[in-house]
Amino acid sequence: MTTIATPRLPEVTLPLSELVPARYRHYFQPDPTRAAYRVRSYEFGSSPQWMPLVRAFLNTDAGHRDPDFRYLFTLLGSELASNTLRHTRSGRPLGHYTLRCERRRTGLHLTCRDQGTADASPTVRDHLRPAPHGLDSESDGGRGLALVDHLAPQWGDDGFVSRRRVWFFLPYDLTDSPWNDAP
Repeated sequence: MTTIATPRLPEVTLPLSELVPARYRHYFQPDPTRAAYRVRSYEFGSSPQWMPLVRAFLNTDAGHRDPDFRYLFTLLGSELASNTLRHTRSGRPLGHYTLRCERRRTGLHLTCRDQGTADASPTVRDHLRPAPHGLDSESDGGRGLALVDHLAPQWGDDGFVSRRRVWFFLPYDLTDSPWNDAP
């Protein structure tokens, strides 16, 4: 039996923006001349290589605010996306998750909807809790949700293990966030 070797294909570098349909490109490029949005939502793929695009989406969502707010919103939203990739089926091949940003009168509400954990019953509910020592510099992991818990005045999840929605609300004036207490 003769085996035919498959030729090795060349690597191709493609800007991430080329993966975004033209009608959504403004979600990733701040433009102060565009009208304000109320809600914007985008579905991301399962690879961590999408994270620069995730951060661009989050930074653009908060583009109408000061740099501190934008930084914090992008940081916390990136943590939700990272947790989704690490702990759910959304991080497996052909997986996906959706970030939905809702602009409210007093702040931004971000929801991350994932595909849940493998073999989970649709009726099982288990709410997320941050790791008790997640903010400890000696900790090996668990920082993501601990960071969201510490810096976002309001956050939560729907508790459905088979598909989960994790959210946080960040007020424009950063009320009740320890971020305000930083020197």
